[in-house]
Amino acid sequence: MAREIVLFSSEERTDRARVTAFLRELADRIDQNAVVLRKGQDEHSVDIPDDLVLEVKLEEEAKGQGVKYSLEVELEWTPGGSGGGSVSLG
Repeated sequence: MAREIVLFSSEERTDRARVTAFLRELADRIDQNAVVLRKGQDEHSVDIPDDLVLEVKLEEEAKGQGVKYSLEVELEWTPGGSGGGSVSLG
């Protein structure tokens, strides 16, 4: 059975403007292969290879008092691996 170790995790309530600014900066850093994640004293840097798997998932979950939506964007890679099919924004 595969073992997963969470190296960094963060969750915060914020607004759409902050999220878009974060995603733009993250995209720039991925392009430069200079991604450093920081929260307080916790810091992790990661090299993002050219060949990735991009997973995009939109979920709807029924909650006690309504519906909760989530949009997940995940990058996956293995050293020497190959990416999957393509997705586009519409």
